[in-house]
Formats: sequence, C-alpha cells, structure tokens
Amino acid sequence: MSRMADKPTDAGTGRSTALTVARVRGIVSRVLWVICLTLALVLAAAAFSFALDANDKNELVQLVRDLANAFDLGYFDLDEPVKEFQDPNSEVKTALFNYGIAAVVYLIVGRFLERVIRP
Repeated sequence: MSRMADKPTDAGTGRSTALTVARVRGIVSRVLWVICLTLALVLAAAAFSFALDANDKNELVQLVRDLANAFDLGYFDLDEPVKEFQDPNSEVKTALFNYGIAAVVYLIVGRFLERVIRP
C-alpha cells in the first residue's frame, strides 16, 4: 500500500515541475519581448527627435539619441548608415530610415524569440 501512496506523489511532483518550467518559460518570453519592444521604442523616439528637429542641447533628447546610438545594432548607425540620403533634409531621412529599420528588426526578433520560448 505504501507503493500506491508513493506513485501519486511522484506524478504530482513531475506535474508541478512541468508547470514551473512552463511558468518560467512564459515569464522569460514576456521579459524578452518587453526588452525588444522598449529598444524599438527608444529607436523610434530618437528618429522622431530628428524629424521634429528637437533641441540637441536638451538632456532628454541627448539621452534618447545616445541610447539609440548604443542599440542601433551597429548596422544602422547614423555615422555609417545602411542608406544615406542627400539633401534636402538628409539627416532626418537618414535617421528615420535607419532607426526605423532597426526598430522593426527588434520587433521581429523579439516576437520570434517570444514565440519560440513561450510554452
């Protein structure tokens, strides 16, 4: 009879472990999605700061642009952009194009990782 009592306990432990793993995977997938979404929003805010001709001396504008420069994946950098536009408004067009593509890449990668990791 003690063998019968042990079996449901073992099955319950395995089930609770599977639930715990599923919960952890769900949390990790959501955290990764939120991180990628946040980085995409930072890049979009930086692009709009160029489009709206924001004050370069404002600390918040500088912070957003510095963060975007740090998270532009190296490929979408404004110093060596994927596509560089010519006048008129070359700086605005270049920032919108390159930071916009980087933001879309973060959204695609974030959604892909979220779907792969989520149980």
